[in-house]
Amino acid sequence: MLGNMMKDQLLISGILEHAIQNNGKTEIVSNTVEGGIHRYTIADSAKRSKQLANALTALGIKKGDVIGTMAVNGYRHLELYFGVSGLGAVLHTLNPRLFPEHVEYIVNHAEDKYIFVDAPFLPIIEGVLDSLKTVKGIVVLTSKENMPESKVKNLICYEDLIANESDEIVWPEFDEHTASSLCYTSGTTGNTKGALYSHRSTIVHAWFSSAGNGFNMTPSSIVLPVVPMFHVNAWGLPYAAFMFGAKLVLPGPFTDGESITNLIKSEKVKQLVGVPTVWLDLLNYTEKNNITLDSVETVLVGGSAAPISMIKAFQEKHNAFMNHGWGMTEMSPVGTMNAYKPEMDEMNIEDRYELQTSQGKSIYGCSIKIVDDNGKTLPNDGKTYGRLVVKGPGVIERYYKADQSALEDGWFDTGDVSTISEDGYMRIVDRSKDVIKSGGEWISSIDLENTAVGHPGVAEACVIGVLHPKWDERPLLFVIKNGIEDCDKDSVINFLSDKIAKWWLPDDVIFVEELPHGATGKLVKTGLREQYKNHLINN
Repeated sequence: MLGNMMKDQLLISGILEHAIQNNGKTEIVSNTVEGGIHRYTIADSAKRSKQLANALTALGIKKGDVIGTMAVNGYRHLELYFGVSGLGAVLHTLNPRLFPEHVEYIVNHAEDKYIFVDAPFLPIIEGVLDSLKTVKGIVVLTSKENMPESKVKNLICYEDLIANESDEIVWPEFDEHTASSLCYTSGTTGNTKGALYSHRSTIVHAWFSSAGNGFNMTPSSIVLPVVPMFHVNAWGLPYAAFMFGAKLVLPGPFTDGESITNLIKSEKVKQLVGVPTVWLDLLNYTEKNNITLDSVETVLVGGSAAPISMIKAFQEKHNAFMNHGWGMTEMSPVGTMNAYKPEMDEMNIEDRYELQTSQGKSIYGCSIKIVDDNGKTLPNDGKTYGRLVVKGPGVIERYYKADQSALEDGWFDTGDVSTISEDGYMRIVDRSKDVIKSGGEWISSIDLENTAVGHPGVAEACVIGVLHPKWDERPLLFVIKNGIEDCDKDSVINFLSDKIAKWWLPDDVIFVEELPHGATGKLVKTGLREQYKNHLINN
């Protein structure tokens, strides 16, 4: 027997119309590429999204056509989120940090019809334009007076494109399973893979992840997402902000510690969202300049694990709770959150900090479990390691244009090794390719890195496993100094010695000026492993 309810579809255009009616006066603040601050409201943004949709229709864009973007977190990029998908076209966010050959492959694989680009990224598109097979035009996200010189013929100015279009539109109706946006994984070897999201998956993900045990979005929220809008739809925050009437503060191209501090201070930001490298820079800037971030209440960190030193610094110096999250492109992306819970008040503070280093509990709509190599479910005892697998309405069933399912017995293998405690806290032990196997025992490169960053002289740390004649593999630690306090190999080893098991201590510490990062800010260890694989054998 079926229920007797309306069959209204969950569409992104519905979020926009809801926001106009209920949250129209909410402010959106952006640092701009051209310089200066731009302010307007959700109602203003919605009108321009409708103008954009009408302009796309005039260009011949139809349902299912793919529109590429290469842009920072700014108000024009936000308009594309709703104007493109609202038509039934597919928003395809491109990562400007990718190598040109990856950009070329992704655009051709996605079959982008137009690419909307911030002016600083135009040279990237110019460099591959002759190899792009389906692109009909390039639109620069700026005004006429700021249009850059370019070899691209018939370059289109965004403001000119939408200027004469109506801000009224009757949004098309279609099935909620229709594709809404397309993001590609940040793979470091081989061709990246596309995750094609639907209107339904996008909406339920934004809804579930913004609940009280997640982002906790309300009309009182003032959110600064430093997580890029070109990376997994900024973790769903643009949609969630319009849903719940939260004020968005967008950093534009300026994500350094000083710029983020200035935005926090001027807009009284309450919630920060980003990856650990951004927050390390912010903490270093505020420490050096004796600044307290008084308005900040929570800091969501994801993308890679946050060290306990970062969690303590935000709490003890800024009175801000760090909410550890985890997910991946294939999951829309949020799967777990370590949001504040009342029982934490009763905990010893050091025990609470340790709990906060875990990636938290699964949000509603994402089921998780750990399995062995044969697919057998392993116990949730907080000790047993296993392959982390997930399922839910925000998780892909297959990659874009792939014939085969990406699932094993209905579950998606994340490629992470983790534990899950009896009360549901999940902790990433390592990526399966990064875990170090030493003398038959496992060493977590993530835990070792995060402990090393606690040293007052360490800005960033990276751990890889290298060959050893007796133990098969041993950990090798790379360190970037922060300039605040001196450190050398002995001081680092001494610092670690009472914080980790003795057999986890790295066999060597190498100081470097920089470490290799991928397009989403994660450490890329492939090259280091190849370069240093015989370091302990040759020395």
